[in-house]
Amino acid sequence: MKEDLKGFWKAGHLPTLITAFIYFDVCFSVWVVNGAMAPFISEEFHLSAAQKGFMISVPVIAGALMRFPLGILAQYIGRKRAAMLEMSVISVSLVWGYFFTTSLGSVVAMGVALGMAGASFGVALSLGSGSYPPKYKGLAMGIAGAGNSGTVIAMLAAPPLAHAYGWRTVYLLGLIPMVLAMVLLQIFAKEPSDREVKKLGDYLKILVDRDAWVFNLMYSVTFGGFIGLANFLPTLFHDHYAIPKQSVGIYVTLGVVAASGLRVVGGWLADHMGGLRVLYVLFGMILLSTLGAATMPANPWVMAFLVALAMGAMGAGNGAVFQLVPLRFRAETAVAGSLIGEIGALAGGFLPNAMGLGKQHFDSFTPGFLGGAALTVLSVATLAVLSRSWTHTWVGKGGRARVEPPSHEERGKGVMS
Repeated sequence: MKEDLKGFWKAGHLPTLITAFIYFDVCFSVWVVNGAMAPFISEEFHLSAAQKGFMISVPVIAGALMRFPLGILAQYIGRKRAAMLEMSVISVSLVWGYFFTTSLGSVVAMGVALGMAGASFGVALSLGSGSYPPKYKGLAMGIAGAGNSGTVIAMLAAPPLAHAYGWRTVYLLGLIPMVLAMVLLQIFAKEPSDREVKKLGDYLKILVDRDAWVFNLMYSVTFGGFIGLANFLPTLFHDHYAIPKQSVGIYVTLGVVAASGLRVVGGWLADHMGGLRVLYVLFGMILLSTLGAATMPANPWVMAFLVALAMGAMGAGNGAVFQLVPLRFRAETAVAGSLIGEIGALAGGFLPNAMGLGKQHFDSFTPGFLGGAALTVLSVATLAVLSRSWTHTWVGKGGRARVEPPSHEERGKGVMS
């Protein structure tokens, strides 16, 4: 293992991987900040349960819809340039949010602007992992994707800052890490050489690719479940367990940390054991812990523990899914990753709405958890049907990268030596 990790550090461009992680981390913290501050915003504008769910879901849905277009743009202008352009737009939006969020409508509009931060996903993962060979893709993708740990920053920092200085000020404070990330990316990152520029129609073919939509389904469980829970849990703990607004982040943090850290582990395990094998185990963990959370346990720490189990498995599942994606879509990883991230994040927008509507009409958050459990069962069934054909075509046994046969030139060198 030590030799394997040593080989990983030398296999690609480490400064690009690290700065891609920072870029994604900062963008992710901005993306979920409305969810972290939802109890403060809801109190000021006297929102109903359904309005809370909708307000929380807007940045998630907007970010999802922007991911695929940004991924295509990155294929044409380069991932580094696309990331810099994106962060510039987000910076302007944060200033706008500080001055002009004076009604629910303006908060919803700000949520659309914050969605731009959520679009960073496919670009960050493709940028960070682009210089690494196939056998290390899972780990590289896991490290870059661990930037969803930005949720921890938002959940821990935003509520107390909003309590002390007002929630609008949090937008302005978000400029500091955003500008720092831009500077680091500009100085240390370089564009990987794996980008292929094709006609737009060639990129759009992925929209009708069956395997892409299977990945979409699986990622709807792993990432959609994670981002939906991360955004809505502050409201759930405040409304159901009467946790003070400035303290709700503490109950969410365990799950977010587990998801972020285990994303790297999930990618590493998928490299070594196979992404398909790993996903079967993780989907089982997600299903059991989600059904447990659906019982709405009386103790908030029991709920926090169950949610942390689910989110940890989701985080590891994110890494496992994206170990498989670059093996299936080798030359279009940014586009494929952006599409899969888009559909996955759209599923995350479903969860807050399901939670809010369930609370308003049935006086319970249980329907949202049960919806997630049903989607998990569907994903396992689909994976069981297709995994055999995948391992006979583009991926090795259990979902590991196939060992490519040596080229004619390499065989010649071996003979001569």
